[in-house]
Amino acid sequence: MKNLFGNLKNYKLQVFIIFLFLMLQAFCDLALPRYTQDVIDVGIINHGFEGAIPENVTQAEINSTQTEYLWSMGGKMLIMAFIMFLASAVVAYMASKIGADIGKDLRSRVFGRVMRYSSAEMDQFSTASLITRCTNDVQQVQLVMTMILRMVLYAPVMGVWGVVNVAATGSGMEWIIVLAVLTVIGLVAVMMSVTIPRFRKMQELVDALNRVAREILTGLPVIRAFGSEKMEEARFDKANRDLTDTQLFTTRIMTMMQPGMMLIMNGLIVAITWTAAHRIDDGVMQVGQMTAFITYSMMIVISFLMMSIMSILLPRAGVAADRIQEILDTKSSIVEKEEPEKMLKRGGEVVFSSVSFCYPGAEENALYDISFTAEPGKTTAIIGSTGCGKSTLVNLIPRFYDVTSGSISVNGTDIRDLSLEELRKAVGFVPQKGVLFSGTIADNIRFGDEEAADEDIREAADIAQASGFIDEDDEGMDRPVSQGGSNVSGGQKQRLAIARAIAKKPDLLVFDDSFSALDMKTDAALRKALEEKLRGVTKIIVAQRISTIVHADQIIVLDDGRISGRGTHRELMKTCEVYREIAESQLSVKELSELAEGGEV
Repeated sequence: MKNLFGNLKNYKLQVFIIFLFLMLQAFCDLALPRYTQDVIDVGIINHGFEGAIPENVTQAEINSTQTEYLWSMGGKMLIMAFIMFLASAVVAYMASKIGADIGKDLRSRVFGRVMRYSSAEMDQFSTASLITRCTNDVQQVQLVMTMILRMVLYAPVMGVWGVVNVAATGSGMEWIIVLAVLTVIGLVAVMMSVTIPRFRKMQELVDALNRVAREILTGLPVIRAFGSEKMEEARFDKANRDLTDTQLFTTRIMTMMQPGMMLIMNGLIVAITWTAAHRIDDGVMQVGQMTAFITYSMMIVISFLMMSIMSILLPRAGVAADRIQEILDTKSSIVEKEEPEKMLKRGGEVVFSSVSFCYPGAEENALYDISFTAEPGKTTAIIGSTGCGKSTLVNLIPRFYDVTSGSISVNGTDIRDLSLEELRKAVGFVPQKGVLFSGTIADNIRFGDEEAADEDIREAADIAQASGFIDEDDEGMDRPVSQGGSNVSGGQKQRLAIARAIAKKPDLLVFDDSFSALDMKTDAALRKALEEKLRGVTKIIVAQRISTIVHADQIIVLDDGRISGRGTHRELMKTCEVYREIAESQLSVKELSELAEGGEV
């Protein structure tokens, strides 16, 4: 609950103004029963006279006094009703605005925090959970914050002030209200004890449903190819049914509140009427006094009803607020220095010095004692079997993760001493899976440098061998790209991702198995263009194909997270068994012989 109400700390003045208008609204609301009492007891029964009717008053004077009194009280009641309407309108407007502002602020803070997360934090929270927390959970908090300002602040004022007015009636029936309030509190306590544990489970089930739906929709082509539609529909149906069952349980419990409260309120009216009838018959109570007492009693019970409704909604919103706060409290494991250093030089030199790395929560390292230097203007290739740590190694360069031990320097400066902005500005990173954004081809290539000239993005497309399919389309660079690049092929997506990194004009280009969707001819043409057009840029290439990295200046062979070989293709064929096994599994003896002589496959 602390996390929930903490959202109001920046709106203290607005909350104070709302409280003042709520007090005004409550004052007018509670004044009406008193006026009703006077209208009945004085205006109707006593013909408008405060005391006994004078003896020498004519019927016409009595009628005139009664009419004048009723008009006067009716006017006061209309004024009170109008003031109550204005106060309620102001409260509704300000409460809605504060709720909307809180929702906007929370979404911005959550999204901003997630944008600063490292890969370790992204692994901690699933994408589906992050989406749920940024949308559904924030919406829960926003709704309840609005209701808090309109109901939670109003209900106690009405309840306490109603009790004071009941005592002022002098009816002697206060025990009936006490009994009704205790019954309401007991009913709410039972409902809360049953429903609160289910609210957190409900949010977790929403996460699970979103996760299953996202996974199925993303993998729909594979599901259709394997004819697994029925199985996936059953999996979605199970997640949907689990959520529905939990929602039905909490909804059924909450719906019991309305008939329960109606029973209490009707019982209260019956008890008051029965007791008041005897007191009126004894001459110690008037009809107007009973009417006012009933109205005040309803106001008190309704105020407790409002608080009871909020007592059911608050725990769910509290769970949502805790989930949001969990995101805000989880800080990125990648921490920048308060006063980061500047790069000592330019050129793209990368030095790994005794680097070891272990994923958070893992028992064993993914990398062990990695040391090598990628020199400016040269190509360093990394190859190895699946799961040997190739992608992990290159993910350390832009600080998607931090090394467990050892150090990595770029251009002579430890990357942990640089600002993330300067480090990532110097690195052009092409991930394993090419990701494109909705917009045009030009927008995607210009993504790393919004100020890039048309000539620069055209040159980047030429180097990445993307100009061919771009120019085939009448719209060219203005061709629309769907979200995620769903309207381009895998090879086109990879080439556009490579062009995007090149257009950034970095000191260092890192290709994490980014040529896998390219045919041999395009692969060779791309590598040739990289060598000719980007001579001064350091290139680090992770690849599975020998033909992609055979002409690299330096090849690093990884095996179970360790370097098992380092050198050129010719050297490794003689000295590294792991490399030789990979090469012989992909190419024939004749092809390897041609490569050894400097040819292309």
